[in-house]
Amino acid sequence: MLPPRLVLASTSRYRKALLARLGLAFDVEAPTCDEAQYQTRIRDPFDLALALAAAKAHAVARLHPDAIVIGSDQVCAIDGTVLGKPGDRPRALAQLHRLQGRTHDLITAVCVHTPTGPQAFHDVSRLRMRALDDQALLRYLDRDEPYDCAGSYKLEAAGITLFATIQSADHTAITGLPLLQLTGVLRTLGFPIP
Repeated sequence: MLPPRLVLASTSRYRKALLARLGLAFDVEAPTCDEAQYQTRIRDPFDLALALAAAKAHAVARLHPDAIVIGSDQVCAIDGTVLGKPGDRPRALAQLHRLQGRTHDLITAVCVHTPTGPQAFHDVSRLRMRALDDQALLRYLDRDEPYDCAGSYKLEAAGITLFATIQSADHTAITGLPLLQLTGVLRTLGFPIP
């Protein structure tokens, strides 16, 4: 018996590349959901990450009710406060100032929507940023331009140089899709991995 159709509800090239590592055939579709409504209503970082992942999965699952749809979202949080996408250089610099020399959480949530209901989980990575001067932070911003990234860094690029330590049970979660847990879920749904 063939496994059901698999759809990644995402616009992230990083999530697409991660899912491709599993060797499964899948489609990619951009979810249409208003993330801002969740961000203004939900303050808890864990609840927000899970709600956004579920909203993305459900938006695409409505269009493909017989498919297995994967939605994912990532939230950067320090002291219980969510750091969103900065959008510009001054806000990015302010976020990096807030994070430097401190430890914060990167919460990656996944919702796998199936015809019989959703399965959701999350992964938490703890990152400690180095204490850096303004010149180093500005050089970094010029290099990666992480204005569309929560926390104002791209770990998959030069952003890795900003950190002193990273504690994670699944390093793929840091890039946006925790493959260790996702593999387990997909195997129970009949996908042949490996």
